[in-house]
Amino acid sequence: MRILVVEDNPKMCEALRRGLSENGFAVDTSPNGFEAEEMATTTAYDVIVLDLLLPDRDGTEICRNLRRRKITTPIIILTALSATDEKITGLDAGADDYMTKPFEFDELVARIRAVLRRGQATESRTLRCNGLELDLYTRRAARGGKTVELSNKEFALLEFLMRHPNRVLTRTQIGEKVWDMNFEPSSNVIDVYIAALRQQVDHGFDKPLIHTVKGAGYRFGAMGDDSDTAT
Repeated sequence: MRILVVEDNPKMCEALRRGLSENGFAVDTSPNGFEAEEMATTTAYDVIVLDLLLPDRDGTEICRNLRRRKITTPIIILTALSATDEKITGLDAGADDYMTKPFEFDELVARIRAVLRRGQATESRTLRCNGLELDLYTRRAARGGKTVELSNKEFALLEFLMRHPNRVLTRTQIGEKVWDMNFEPSSNVIDVYIAALRQQVDHGFDKPLIHTVKGAGYRFGAMGDDSDTAT
């Protein structure tokens, strides 16, 4: 899952970037509205976390412009403005949620998960496929009774693969969703993490779930099986 954080306070922006990255999200940041709007219209983000008081424009204007341009990415406003009329204005501008500062970081993560679930009736907290389970809250995987501890990036990669079972995913698609804007397409970092995941979830099992599609990318799911579910 890839998130755009729009925040002009450097310390707050870095804290959000670091915290969200530690929770398995790929995070891009922007300190101003004009750059953020351009990024939001050219990159397929899963969620936008948006401050209202930006140096060059008001965040509600960004919301309205993105909705006018048919950008449907969920937007969570994160601001010090706590008056009821400010909340109403933000939500009416097209935001999906509104949080006031100071805030509990765990609540922000929960709200991000909540807006991601909207419109996905089959999803709750666990993704499952052929005995492999991924708990989205604890960020742990288990297969065949064995619990697997995942690094932040391993979790993000496995989550992306499990959300798209039985589809060939190119390295570009994986890089765009699991890594941030600093990802270097020519590097072998994806291959390294795929190899690490195979050791974690496929080693010792008769049915491997992670497959290389030569010249195309990777496919997740047991061969010939289409019973992947999210519950």
